[in-house]
Amino acid sequence: MGIKVDIEKCIGCKLCVRSCAQNAIEVVNGKAFIDTSKCNLCAACVEACKKYQAITITKEARTDAIDLSEFSNVAVFIEQHDGKVAGVSYEMLGEGRKLADQLGEKLIAVLLGNEMQQAAEELIKYGADKVYYVDDANLTTFKDDTYAHLITQFVNNEKPSIFLAGATAIGRSFIPKIAATVWGGLVADCTKLEVDPEKKLLLGTRPAFGGNLMATIICPHHRPQMATVRHKVMKAAVKDEHRTGELVVHKVAPGTINERTTIVDIVKTVESTINITEADIIVSGGRGMGKPENFALIRELAEVLGAAVGASRAAVDSGWIPYAHQVGQTGKTVCPKLYIACGISGSVQHMAGMQSSDFIIAINKDPNADIFQIANLGIVGDVMEVLPELTKAFRAKSGK
Repeated sequence: MGIKVDIEKCIGCKLCVRSCAQNAIEVVNGKAFIDTSKCNLCAACVEACKKYQAITITKEARTDAIDLSEFSNVAVFIEQHDGKVAGVSYEMLGEGRKLADQLGEKLIAVLLGNEMQQAAEELIKYGADKVYYVDDANLTTFKDDTYAHLITQFVNNEKPSIFLAGATAIGRSFIPKIAATVWGGLVADCTKLEVDPEKKLLLGTRPAFGGNLMATIICPHHRPQMATVRHKVMKAAVKDEHRTGELVVHKVAPGTINERTTIVDIVKTVESTINITEADIIVSGGRGMGKPENFALIRELAEVLGAAVGASRAAVDSGWIPYAHQVGQTGKTVCPKLYIACGISGSVQHMAGMQSSDFIIAINKDPNADIFQIANLGIVGDVMEVLPELTKAFRAKSGK
């Protein structure tokens, strides 16, 4: 990409100077001059100069033409933690199987790990026709450069038409790097996937403009068509003991990967409750909890119910609870059987991350709180008084 000033059209009005957040533009002898070492091609100056059209940004076209017919099949990245396949991967397998069947193509699962051959074979029973397993001691823990390098190799060799991954911290970290390297198109944070069987196009739908509308995005000219998908919005694959498929095991050649980072230590959050993305019941607290100490009431109810502890962005931003507990568009999307919202008013972003819950109970002293619009059961009252009573009742019922 490049940026250019048309000297004939430039009148030295300095509108572009005022629009540039990088301080990359100055007017010299009545004409705009752009320091390309500072410019990040944000196009703010192009918009500011719309009246005179003196500034343009051009994109380089890919020199080698893409033969779309060379690409086929659906591939799914299988995320693992400490040798155990992550739950989001089964959702990707379920969705990938559906897309592959609609296209009449194969489903390929890609797993990077160490001593996970048995787990790799199990992926066939969850819908994969072929499992591409890379085994190496350095793959036990996620490393950005290593994973990106190996998955890029896979894409270049196998040429899948569609590539799916979970929109987790791992997926969001390295999948964009792969898309940029292989000139693929990427739709991030999808909540719905469809295909056009005739044109073999992936239709990726995701929230846009703060969740106020849904955008469906296609990639007609580049391959693979890549998408990261939010956890808990797709149905997980169902295990079929009778399925058969192909397992291909690869080893990493020594010296082929240059990792720029080193993992010094991994500090795990210690919680007595379970992970919110895997939970059937979630008890969440918001700004209405008043202070961090009051989250003890949330945790107490969660322990009685065998639930996970969630939180709104307001509670996380206030430092009351770690980000790992944040539910919402900027946190984690959840789909439990029961979601209890305590002192949460119900912003659009928060509701986008939990409104698919089977049953929602909302507790708020404001009867006009937005959360009541999607709640199956609403309790209008002081959360500090209601929570202890709920915990007492559930404890008596469960005998805990």
